[in-house]
Amino acid sequence: MDDGILILSDGASAGHSGEREPCSIVADRETAAAALGERGLRAICLDHTRVESALSDARWLRRRRNRLPVIAVVDTAEVERASELFACGVQEIVVRDASTPTSVRARVDELARPRDPVRPLQAGSGIVAHSPGMRACLELVRKAQSSDASVLLLGETGTGKEVIARALHEGGRRARGPFVAINCAAFPETLLESELFGHERGAFTGASRARPGHFVQASGGTLFLDEIGETSLGFQVKLLRALQEGVVRALGAQRETPVDVRIVAATNRELAQEVECGRFRRDLYFRLNVFPIFLPPLRSRTEDVVPLVLQFLTASAEATGLRRVAADARRLLETYPWPGNVRELENEVARIVTHAEGGAEITARMLSPQLRGVAPGLPRDEHGETLRQAVARFECWYLSRTLERNANRRVVSARELGITRECLYKKLRRYGIQ
Repeated sequence: MDDGILILSDGASAGHSGEREPCSIVADRETAAAALGERGLRAICLDHTRVESALSDARWLRRRRNRLPVIAVVDTAEVERASELFACGVQEIVVRDASTPTSVRARVDELARPRDPVRPLQAGSGIVAHSPGMRACLELVRKAQSSDASVLLLGETGTGKEVIARALHEGGRRARGPFVAINCAAFPETLLESELFGHERGAFTGASRARPGHFVQASGGTLFLDEIGETSLGFQVKLLRALQEGVVRALGAQRETPVDVRIVAATNRELAQEVECGRFRRDLYFRLNVFPIFLPPLRSRTEDVVPLVLQFLTASAEATGLRRVAADARRLLETYPWPGNVRELENEVARIVTHAEGGAEITARMLSPQLRGVAPGLPRDEHGETLRQAVARFECWYLSRTLERNANRRVVSARELGITRECLYKKLRRYGIQ
């Protein structure tokens, strides 16, 4: 095939038959694997009726260490799954319609242009992205920077959601405006309302002077609402009105104040499930979930672990002399599951720096006990370990890998594991998996 496109399809791609550009349509991975050995392929297109099939094929291609650009064709109703596709290595999304063939060719031409796939978002942003999942996340961030649409950052605790929120602000049209962040879980409902909307003098006991809220302070810039999933239903009603009307009323005030802010919200909860359970307002969820971005956990970003360690060492390199990571330490760092994600890794490096006793590299003996005792990949035969302990370690590893494979979607993971959702949640709590 000379300069063509390989299309993996289950029948959705009938419209590709009339393409002017050479293409090969295959229906199974065995045929696709043979076709991938041919010369002249420009790109791979995943065109399935169900997005789960595209996700499965994208993961298969990543395991094969595919180097060709991957494009996914999705229905309009499934565009919200774009972040999962990007995290699995897909580089472009095409919405299926009458012009899909032309759109695919245009995307292939765009991807063929020379470019740096991991160019810095902003000088000094501190973001490391060598892994496919984080590269895909940054591609989404770059797309979101060009608009003022609300962004919802999803991911486990410690994955760096505030760092991404600042990158969205600093690389967008509101970079010259203020960036204001608030942790919604750190305040009770009444105080949170005062923090965000402000208050007038005498509005409540202790209000000795008027104070503008974070909405007013962030006007012209970005307001980052961290842990939005922890807010009460009563507060969500007031927040929704502020977002819909673009005005806020301070506690004790008679008039409303217009505000112009871009909202970036973050949560480690599954908000769609919270909506179904009645713990989060559906209308507010749709208002915030305009541009969802999923931040992959550190355990699925093996390629980023050591570069992050070196980045954290930079500030203390002159004082400690630590500039490298030894092979034995690298192996342990890359196989540890990091339940606390990047924040836990940063704390580990800080501990190493504090106890550094000379030398230019981090060795295995300098790591904390939980890292030195980690099971690398599959469980190992450890002398003195009981059967129950070995089974528990394997179960923890298998649960983590299943969640990673399903982009942390717990309902899908429970179905794949053959257990109930309640049983999965119980096991996640037992092993401390976020």
